[in-house]
Amino acid sequence: MNIVFAILMVSIIFIIAMMLQRVFQGPTVYDRMNGLGVVGADTILLLVLFGYIDNRPDMYVDIAISYAMLGFVGSVIIAKFLGGKKL
Repeated sequence: MNIVFAILMVSIIFIIAMMLQRVFQGPTVYDRMNGLGVVGADTILLLVLFGYIDNRPDMYVDIAISYAMLGFVGSVIIAKFLGGKKL
């Protein structure tokens, strides 16, 4: 089963690399924001998979949940900054 998790981790790292290319070379700001969202979600999935490989999923799920909360708050702050103030 660890081989399946390792293959999944390699494929997720490949997806993260492709999204980092989109973040750095994106034609618009919204493409870059979308790339950051995908990188954040894939990082959470990578943490959970690593927890199953390490046989400590409870600890890594807690770390993934806290990372997800920080990513959500960061996304909301960046979206508010990009949206500007509209009264």
